[in-house]
Amino acid sequence: MKSTPYDSRAGGIAGDMSVWLRSVQEDNEEQLSRLRRNLRRAREQELTPRQRQMLAMYYDEGKTMPEIAAELGVVTSTVSRTICRAKKRLYRCLRYGL
Repeated sequence: MKSTPYDSRAGGIAGDMSVWLRSVQEDNEEQLSRLRRNLRRAREQELTPRQRQMLAMYYDEGKTMPEIAAELGVVTSTVSRTICRAKKRLYRCLRYGL
């Protein structure tokens, strides 16, 4: 039995994958919507005010960690640790569906 190398299949695998992704894409909309709603709720309820502030500055406003540190008057490593702890807390909350 001779196997066909992947590059000689003229994109068969990539084509199969794209068809599958299109078929499953619509099913994910409800899950993504639920995840966004739960993420908003978790940010409001589970994070400390400082964690909320730093996450908003980092992700929503697009600031870098040194910029956040300078604006808040703390060391960059403090910003990094705070954001890391907030992400871990959010992950734990979202993992179990709140």
